[in-house]
Amino acid sequence: MKQIVCMKWGTLYGADYVNKLYGMVKRNITDDFRFVCLTDDPTGVRAEVECLECPTIDIPAPWNNTGWRKVTLWAASLNLMEGAWLFLDLDVVVTGRLDDFFNYKPEQNFVVMKNWTQPGTNIGNTSVYRFTVGSHSHLLDSLVKDPQYQVETYRNEQTFVCKEINDFAFWPDEWCILFKTHCVPSFPLRYWKSPELPAHSKIVAFPGNPNPDMVALGQWPEKKWYKKIYKQIKPAHWITDHWRE
Repeated sequence: MKQIVCMKWGTLYGADYVNKLYGMVKRNITDDFRFVCLTDDPTGVRAEVECLECPTIDIPAPWNNTGWRKVTLWAASLNLMEGAWLFLDLDVVVTGRLDDFFNYKPEQNFVVMKNWTQPGTNIGNTSVYRFTVGSHSHLLDSLVKDPQYQVETYRNEQTFVCKEINDFAFWPDEWCILFKTHCVPSFPLRYWKSPELPAHSKIVAFPGNPNPDMVALGQWPEKKWYKKIYKQIKPAHWITDHWRE
């Protein structure tokens, strides 16, 4: 059984993001699969998605409701979950077949997307990773024991996880890409050329802004006037081809 999990808490992303992620997974996976959403509000989530309570993390605010909350997946045990899981952030767009993510380097209990914004640092991007429940429970234990030290030592959750595990693998480069790094034309070409989807990509990640719904409309929100000069994109119509229920 292929197992996929995502997390949704708070109001940053609505149920539509979960529903579209499920739709993209279903269209790009072979055989039976289990899709779980860990959430504090299952309202509006399609019936095919198995909604379980989103685990909380016993560290101070505001970190307890940031990406650091994803470290709860490394607990010694998870409610009704066991074995290997493919974690997907809600703001990814699935553009290719997912089957290979479940059999790539089966000896590794942590395989993660390369962090394209920090090359050569051996840090992954946890928008897309495969993990085994209970395999590295020390991560959650050490974070809860001394959260102040961990958040001051490590830039974010994915840096913490990769530096503390150390022994892990990256997905093949062409499988997982960043929208802003691999799809957006260089400046000033982005004023008249639409973002392109590289061949052979399977998942496109959208950390920060813009989100997939914004990209489909050609919007790149930015408050600072001088950044608005280069933070420009044309509508990417391939988004709506893939990012749908």
